[in-house]
Amino acid sequence: MTTALDPYEVAGVVFGVLGVYLTVRENVWCWPVGLVNVLLYVVVFREARLYADMGLQVVYAVLCVYGWYAWLHGGEDRGALAVSRTPDRWRGPLLLAGAAAASLLGFLLKRHTDAALPYWDSSTTAFSLVAQWMQTRKWLENWWVWIVVDVVYVGMYVYKDLLATAVLYAVFLALAVLGDREWRRSLVAQGAA
Repeated sequence: MTTALDPYEVAGVVFGVLGVYLTVRENVWCWPVGLVNVLLYVVVFREARLYADMGLQVVYAVLCVYGWYAWLHGGEDRGALAVSRTPDRWRGPLLLAGAAAASLLGFLLKRHTDAALPYWDSSTTAFSLVAQWMQTRKWLENWWVWIVVDVVYVGMYVYKDLLATAVLYAVFLALAVLGDREWRRSLVAQGAA
């Protein structure tokens, strides 16, 4: 049986790929393009009963606005933000926050909703927030978190028959690998400057 493609999902895919591509290129327009993407996916995930992912899109909308500002004014002397490594003092807390949020949200979704995949959904949600926060700060290691999360998302969306979204996250996975490479080059170039 063939299912019709949801126009919101298709538009979300287009804006999603463009937004991540612009992020890889360190283009500040990634943030407003990403904002359109996440608003479209609020609708898609509501219909798929992936409530944690739906809620995640709302948080992403806020982070898109913050990231846009931070990339423009979060650097030295309120200038543009440059790629850097995740500070050591942030690594442990980010990991703990992701794990705690995944556990709590998974429990709540399982107990109080008809969520299709409560623990998988909550884990990808929690660690996507970690990665997104790291991205707003232009911390290189955000790409490593995205790579792991995107692998899980691809499987989850195939299982839920959200095939266009699964393809989108496979593209996101490839872009995350490219983003890691490009941001490393940027970091090296800054060191040489």
